[in-house]
Amino acid sequence: MNAAVKRLWPELDWISDESLREKTARTWELALERSVLTEEDLLNIPFTLLCGPGLKVSFMAHKRCVVQIARDCGLRMNEFFGRDLPVDMDVLIAGAILADVGKLLEYELDGEGRAVQGKYGQYLRHPFSGVSLAEECGVPPEVCHIIAAHAHEGDLVKRTTEAYVVHHADFMTFLPFKSRLVV
Repeated sequence: MNAAVKRLWPELDWISDESLREKTARTWELALERSVLTEEDLLNIPFTLLCGPGLKVSFMAHKRCVVQIARDCGLRMNEFFGRDLPVDMDVLIAGAILADVGKLLEYELDGEGRAVQGKYGQYLRHPFSGVSLAEECGVPPEVCHIIAAHAHEGDLVKRTTEAYVVHHADFMTFLPFKSRLVV
């Protein structure tokens, strides 16, 4: 695992399956290799382009929050529901870490260094490119399913429990920014 990915994602250590941890890290390495964005950009660019200018929450602040909320939710579900609705924590955490990895291919930098949606992103949204990157790195289908189903593209498929958790963790930390009531 390269140093940039390790710095960006300390939560990788929460994945107990070493092979899945490495495949998850490798997917991020590949995305960074193919992206115009750097580690520093991810710490500074807004996490979404859908809320207009002035959004101060960075890509990585949002992503790490989603992972941590998903993990906390999965732990509570396992505690309270046990065998009735088990959550595979490794799959959940890997899926949460990888949910937006495809965004690294969606963005371009404009003349002023601001992240904007590029031509690639106009045609292929991040759930599609994220699954492609993950499959290239050998990520198993149950994790690729989370990447594919975490956004609105997943509204027409039957989601696994882990995919529901990531979907809701993502949207509960996005929608309030998009549609908040300013009083």
